[in-house]
Amino acid sequence: MTTASLDITPGAHTRAATAGWALSGLFAIFMLGASVLPKLAGMPVAQETMEALGWPDAPIVLMGFMELAFTLLFLWPRTAPLGAVLMMGILGGAMATQLRAETPLFSHVLFSVYLGAAMWGGLWLRDHRLRALLPWRS
Repeated sequence: MTTASLDITPGAHTRAATAGWALSGLFAIFMLGASVLPKLAGMPVAQETMEALGWPDAPIVLMGFMELAFTLLFLWPRTAPLGAVLMMGILGGAMATQLRAETPLFSHVLFSVYLGAAMWGGLWLRDHRLRALLPWRS
């Protein structure tokens, strides 16, 4: 494969990278504000939510630290794919919990899919190597 076929010339995808960072930033802001902060701050809503989902003794602080660590790994360019893969584990667990609790499909169960799509879409747009590995075909 040649460099021309991958189209990785400097500045070739600045709009895609900008859009990717914007999408990744929105994902990170959501994760930090809606998930990590309530867990690490010990907000009652975190405990109440876990109890309502059937996890009364959930390790909420540990979950918050894991989500924070994986989000930071995702934002750091060198470790972004690792952070995305680890975060998908968290999102998969969240989806399984929602399924087990028999919550509404499109608003609760599939929310992890929506977050995962935003996360991977942002990474795909900002990383030319991922675009070369998973090309968009028309």
